[in-house]
Amino acid sequence: MSHAIDDTSARRTVFILVLAQAFLGAQMPMIFTIGGLAGQSLAPNVCFATLPISLIVLGSMLSATPLSALMQRFGRRAGFMVGAGGGAIGGAVGAYGLYLNSFTVFLAGSFLTGIYMSAQGFYRFAAADTASDDFRPKAISYVMAGGLASAIIGPQLVKVTSDSMVIPFMGTYLGVILINVIGAALFLFINIPKPAPVAADAPRGRTRWELITTPRIAVAVICAMVSYALMNLVMTSTPLAVVGCGYQQNNAADVVTAHVLAMFAPSFFTGHLIARFGVEKIVATGLVILAGAGAVALQGVELGNFFIALILLGLGWNFGFIGATTMLAGAHEPHERGRMQGMNDLIVFGGVTVASLASGGLMNCSGGDAVTGWTSVNLAMAPFLMLAGAALIWLVLRPQEA
Repeated sequence: MSHAIDDTSARRTVFILVLAQAFLGAQMPMIFTIGGLAGQSLAPNVCFATLPISLIVLGSMLSATPLSALMQRFGRRAGFMVGAGGGAIGGAVGAYGLYLNSFTVFLAGSFLTGIYMSAQGFYRFAAADTASDDFRPKAISYVMAGGLASAIIGPQLVKVTSDSMVIPFMGTYLGVILINVIGAALFLFINIPKPAPVAADAPRGRTRWELITTPRIAVAVICAMVSYALMNLVMTSTPLAVVGCGYQQNNAADVVTAHVLAMFAPSFFTGHLIARFGVEKIVATGLVILAGAGAVALQGVELGNFFIALILLGLGWNFGFIGATTMLAGAHEPHERGRMQGMNDLIVFGGVTVASLASGGLMNCSGGDAVTGWTSVNLAMAPFLMLAGAALIWLVLRPQEA
């Protein structure tokens, strides 16, 4: 039977995961589009408008290790079902918070939504589980292509649902429940063998401290954290800024669509660019593009500025984050993978959590209007881009170890 687990099985798994990424994944752009707007309407202080987004990321960060352990023991299907369950319960609690006009209950729902966000992060790894070496890169790319579909589906569902009920945004959160309940059925058709237990005499590798103080690993983690955190900092504030500058919620949804498309579309050729030009140059290019996004945003608040800035933000994230992830993957041994990747996610998503929380404070509490707040958000990118840039330059210029 072991010979039957070839790329025929892998292709079937990838097909299911592409559907899951497209359909279940649509809830993330839905919630990121309206989470800050809903938070702004509920929060006792508008400085905490983006706290719901922060709690989604925090929930994702805290769920990653338990979900990984659960999948290690019971398989991918169990983990993905738990993720969809978390998404459904999170949507229900969020809707109930809107019904009660309770910011606290709404925040609890956001935290539970983080369980789904965490599970979604494992789709790409699951695509590679049963794939041959030749098919593996394609499998990962195909699953990422599902992200393109979710980037279109999610914001369009926001347009249909956000004002569909008397209580604003409640229809969207009820829609999220349906997406998770229906989408969970996809995982009934997934068949990925459970991983073999680790042998007692397997090599242990470097400690966490030895890993994180390795220059190449340290720079990779810094660049990944800065790329992801700055993308989240600006994206979280975008719907608030677009609406605050006099445009419609539908305009905000369209800007988010363009941004998420720009995040995922380059993934089909980012790997080829890394192979041709080297990972350091691609990460550097990503940081420059992120700086360009901030520069465009600072030029004005016309709708075109929002679109161009958010498209550049997506492209910069793609080059910076995927490049840094590739750099990290080549800097540790296979038996160090679980320890290093877990630590990396903790640091990266810790930074993202802080950024999403800071986003609301900068947007709503750093000046008297939306334009001033949006300016503050984009100016805040500068010191972190300089940090990542300096770390990357230091790595390139330092003498190479034998």
